[in-house]
Amino acid sequence: MPMTHLQIKELLDENRFHDCEGMGKDKICVRIAAIAELPSRFGQYQVVAFWNNRDGKEHAAFVHGDVTGKEDVPVRLHSECLTGDAIGSLRCDCRDQLESALAAIGKMEGGILLYLRQEGRGIGFLNKIRAYGLQDLGLDTVEANLALGFRDDERDYSVAAHMLRSLKVRSVRLMTNNPVKYGGLEGFGLDITERVPLQTSANPENIAYLRTKRERMGHLLHGLDDVL
Repeated sequence: MPMTHLQIKELLDENRFHDCEGMGKDKICVRIAAIAELPSRFGQYQVVAFWNNRDGKEHAAFVHGDVTGKEDVPVRLHSECLTGDAIGSLRCDCRDQLESALAAIGKMEGGILLYLRQEGRGIGFLNKIRAYGLQDLGLDTVEANLALGFRDDERDYSVAAHMLRSLKVRSVRLMTNNPVKYGGLEGFGLDITERVPLQTSANPENIAYLRTKRERMGHLLHGLDDVL
């Protein structure tokens, strides 16, 4: 069952004037600003829009079922990828992971997909396309980010931890292949009871990218050597 109208009203009332010292290095505070029904091809969801006190980025939680006050809630952290999520780029596996996670959660009793506005591993859209240009010249994902003066991954998961707290989630089963996400949430006091693998099929256009994620970023990916 989804959150009731009374539960939604209570969350909105509690968050209306929420203001805290923030979390993470940028001290970002978020609060729930709006909630609405969202029927989708992946099941019945409710979308929760979060206000952000620092940089104006509006993050979202796509919630299936009633997760408030629950333990062991399946959770997927998905960072925005315009080229993959919206356009269907084959250079990455972002859209495949987004759709696989939504489909899986939609069949469960309850779960959450957090959609985080952290385009290009946190370097922004413009710099992501610059990095793509460097990759076209032969650099891998890590080398391209470093050449632009960034770390290989600039994302921060303090916002995700704050969002889950706002939804009153007590503990999560994290759907990820990336140990950094695991550590990122635990570092902000969130209890993770299990890591749930979420691997999709590779294609000839993204196999080098996926191998870089496995070999240089420590992602727990399998079966990549079977792809040409």
